[in-house]
Amino acid sequence: MCGIAGIFLTPHHADPKRLASIEQMTSSLHHRGPDGAGIWVDRDAGIALGHRRLAIIDLSEEGFQPMHSHGDKLVLTYNGEIYNHTELRQELEARGDRFRGHSDTEVMLAAFDRFGVETTLNKLVGMFALGLWDREKRVLHLARDRIGKKPLYVAVVKGGIAFASELKGLLAYPEIRTQVDPQALAMVLQQGWIPDNHCIWRGVFKLPPGAMLSVGADDLVFTSADRLRQRTHQWWSLRHTAEEGQRQPHRQSLPELETELDDLLRLVVSQRMVADVPVGAFLSGGIDSSTLVALMQAQSSRPIRTFSIGFAGTHYDEAPQAALVAKHLGTEHTEFNVTSEEARNVIPDLPTVWDEPFADESQIPTLLLSRLARRDVTVALTGDGGDECFGGYNRHVMQSRLAPVFRLPKPLRAGATSALNALSSGFWDQLLDRMPLPSTLGHSLRSENLQKLADVLDVTDEQEFYDRLTRFGATSVMRDPPAAVTGQVPTLPDATSRLIYRDMAEYLPGDILVKTDRASMAASLEARCPLLDHRLIEFAWRMPTSAKVRDGQGKWLLRRVLNRYLPGALFDRPKHGFNVPVGDWLRGPLRDWAHDLLHSQRMQTDGFLDGDRVRKCWDQHLSGRRDRGRELWAILMVQAWLDSSSDRIAPRTAGTHFIDNLDQTGSSTFNIR
Repeated sequence: MCGIAGIFLTPHHADPKRLASIEQMTSSLHHRGPDGAGIWVDRDAGIALGHRRLAIIDLSEEGFQPMHSHGDKLVLTYNGEIYNHTELRQELEARGDRFRGHSDTEVMLAAFDRFGVETTLNKLVGMFALGLWDREKRVLHLARDRIGKKPLYVAVVKGGIAFASELKGLLAYPEIRTQVDPQALAMVLQQGWIPDNHCIWRGVFKLPPGAMLSVGADDLVFTSADRLRQRTHQWWSLRHTAEEGQRQPHRQSLPELETELDDLLRLVVSQRMVADVPVGAFLSGGIDSSTLVALMQAQSSRPIRTFSIGFAGTHYDEAPQAALVAKHLGTEHTEFNVTSEEARNVIPDLPTVWDEPFADESQIPTLLLSRLARRDVTVALTGDGGDECFGGYNRHVMQSRLAPVFRLPKPLRAGATSALNALSSGFWDQLLDRMPLPSTLGHSLRSENLQKLADVLDVTDEQEFYDRLTRFGATSVMRDPPAAVTGQVPTLPDATSRLIYRDMAEYLPGDILVKTDRASMAASLEARCPLLDHRLIEFAWRMPTSAKVRDGQGKWLLRRVLNRYLPGALFDRPKHGFNVPVGDWLRGPLRDWAHDLLHSQRMQTDGFLDGDRVRKCWDQHLSGRRDRGRELWAILMVQAWLDSSSDRIAPRTAGTHFIDNLDQTGSSTFNIR
């Protein structure tokens, strides 16, 4: 795992000072790669590439980047891991290629040289974002993995383009412009995150998942980032995968499907256990993480390292469940408990870790867990993707469960909504805590779940159902909220499949993968997601919906596989997710911090939020009349980001010491260790 950056300018604009900015851009990504740095510049071509290295495979100098192909035709800077590089290497060696080291980077370069860019991308199994320079054709290729595990930001600059793994890399370029996009800001307030087709800064865009962009010197005249983004090409398409899977579904029996899924899971997990550094896993005790840990332990001769995090004394605490799973499987388990004080201490880091305003409150435990796990391992496997592949979110189950209710007259459903909304969340939860209810029933009756029910009882269509469950409407506190934007969903046979598609196309790359990448990379930890292997995604889209949601449960087939390794009593329980008691904290230990940040004078200065509307939301939450924790967290994260970015101006000076070292061809390479 690494950090990458690059600059490509027309000859007229490619002066040494501009190209020298690659050093600052690369240095800003030190956390993504603390094991070394490399920079390559070709002044005559107007190209500069940078790389920060987190050494995982082939720890020798043979793995340093930017790396040149044999024959010097191609130069590659790349972030990620390719899990089938050994098989690709064997294929290339059979065709006559020879290799200096054992890195996946060298294999990728040889494959690009022999097979071409798009053919090679389709051969790769793994996660990646890359910049590939063709010295003969003078073309820069940018590409991103199928589902968007690794980020890549692109900006139009004077006389060319710049790219980087994170926004902070682009902001280190001296001529980058930083104007806030109100539409992106509204999306954070609406749902907590900015989708992949938007960016907080105008003039910057994210290369879409499964996309590539090829730019030559003659193409470096763009009027906007939007026009440049329109030139991207999908080398892999989730829409096509979903539609093709429905046209060619699995024909096996359910027991046969279960065995095939087990075999495929074993393969993708084993491939992600390969590293030249210590490997572990995040374990929550839920179905996804328990499945991957069970498969890791089944294929390991020694106890694997597992890590969990919890919130002692709250109903959000999953650490005891994770400990039971770890004990049953025989892992070497480490448990961390987060206090409100520890959460408070990490909050100042959030705006700079994520660069864009980001308001998924589980960012706090994810960041803390990454930092703590990094003390013992360099690679951690995570359960990300299980819900999206196999239908695991509560909304996937709710849709089928509530189908009969939606046939009732809307006035009747609206009346039930009003009755549920009249409940005081604080009073109701206190009452539940005193009642001797089974844990499953108690969880389903908690105010947050009843509120979800109230939110959807009176919906009129599928789109409204999804939006009510995934959006919390904090855009009402904006002074001038822009119109909402809705994604396009392909033609799929049932509502559950369409909900799953939206989660995989929007929520997964925009929230889940952003959270995991930034939190883990901030700690210099490589996070790997076996459940998002593209072969599993393609397998899942060929599954019948009844194998995902069945008998009132999500992830039905995945549960069957897990039951081969764990007794059902250890994982059959209500889904919690990586939740945080942020609502309680805002009424307690985080109250003063929130009160200060929400001061109306500060919002008046920023001009984006309406202080009176924010105060009303804040007062409702403090009184306990309504749990506004998620909305307030989004408002607070926006305000914290605005505070941290108020004077953000990219550096105006750049180091140039390496420019004097150019050889006669006008290119230079050096590495820092």
